[in-house]
Amino acid sequence: MTLNLKKTLEIGLSFLLAAIILWWIYRDFPFSSVGHVLRHDIDWGWMLLSLLFGIFPQVLRGIRWRQALEPLGERPRYRHCISAVYMSFAASLVIPRIGEISRCATLHKTDGTPFSTALGTVVTERIIDSLLVLLIIGITFLFEIPAFYRFFQSIGLNADSFFSTFSITGIIITIACACAVIAGGLYLAHRLRTAHGIKDTLARFGKGVASVRHVRSLPLYLLNTVLIWVCYFLHFYLAFYAFDFTSALGVHAGLLAFCMITLAVLVPTPNGAGPWHFAVKVVLLQFGVGMENAILFALIAHALQTLLVVLLGLYGLLTISMGKHTKHTQFQ
Repeated sequence: MTLNLKKTLEIGLSFLLAAIILWWIYRDFPFSSVGHVLRHDIDWGWMLLSLLFGIFPQVLRGIRWRQALEPLGERPRYRHCISAVYMSFAASLVIPRIGEISRCATLHKTDGTPFSTALGTVVTERIIDSLLVLLIIGITFLFEIPAFYRFFQSIGLNADSFFSTFSITGIIITIACACAVIAGGLYLAHRLRTAHGIKDTLARFGKGVASVRHVRSLPLYLLNTVLIWVCYFLHFYLAFYAFDFTSALGVHAGLLAFCMITLAVLVPTPNGAGPWHFAVKVVLLQFGVGMENAILFALIAHALQTLLVVLLGLYGLLTISMGKHTKHTQFQ
């Protein structure tokens, strides 16, 4: 099986998984009501504020990335780092988990930053982000143990008999995640082998991973990391205030839902489509929101967030393209 065929199958299965979950959630949903809700029942002030906080994390990611590259002697332009981040999230809508590879390749083309060096800094980012997310989930869990327990019971996971009650949905999600990890590892190994030689590539990669120790201001790097995740939370939580039926839920409901969608997007579907909706629906139901309203919120919030990712990706592509055109014109 060729690499292109494998990638095509991976993409196809990702979209198929998303489609199956979305069909199951919305099979009886009256879509005719969506237009009326968009025109009359949304507080667009709150929704636009929510979307604004969807831009900030990507900008901060670009700035943080530039911080990590500087100690390695790489000084790409800030706007290229930010545009590469924009494009990476948009690329992941088409090919899940390709974003990290995409932004490193983009920066290599625009500023000559070695792919393996950039990838090493991205790996460090992921490790730090993962530790922070685990901390957020752990703290939320301590305050919301009953809610977590009800959530996992509702998706077919019972702490008293974990394996015997593992639902078919849980099995599918687990297999999909495992396949994504394996495929990502194989693809990364392939990219490393086709770089400038295994030894040089691994050396650059190692320097990239260790770069965070030498950033000019480690507190600023860590502050950017915290702000990224605060903005992600506000991006999601402020959307509650755009709907009457979620505006009074409070921060604890927002944190629980945020933790669940953070776990849900590990499933390799475009922008977490399907698992994201399912997680939000289950959490909102626990806090007294009706079924139709719960899945309506998930549908509209996720659709608008995905649209924002697409628009930012197009903006990043336009910025990169205009930069190349300007550079080319200067040398004519």
